[in-house]
Amino acid sequence: MPRSQNKVASHRRRKRILAQAKGYWGARSKVLTIAKHHVDKGMQYAYRDRKAKKRTYRQLWIARINAAARLHGITYSKLIAGLNKKAVSINRKVLAELAVHNPEAFAQIVTFVKA
Repeated sequence: MPRSQNKVASHRRRKRILAQAKGYWGARSKVLTIAKHHVDKGMQYAYRDRKAKKRTYRQLWIARINAAARLHGITYSKLIAGLNKKAVSINRKVLAELAVHNPEAFAQIVTFVKA
């Protein structure tokens, strides 16, 4: 009995991998075996960096809050500790947005914490 080859599925699989590798440089986007490796590696980077993105944004928010808080004569750690003592549940993303786009509201929060 002759060997059966599932040509339709094979072509579909190759086409999917090469479509994912579209835009890669040189053989990475044209040769299946090389493209397969680089698509897999790209997926690993994408998975890792979805997690890293959250850490990076948190660092950015903390830096912005700290800079704005120091303009009002308080450090970041004292501001967060004061918010926790007063049982104010406002997250760092919102605090950073206030610090950048609405400094008056941020100043009110700082005076509330200091009092």
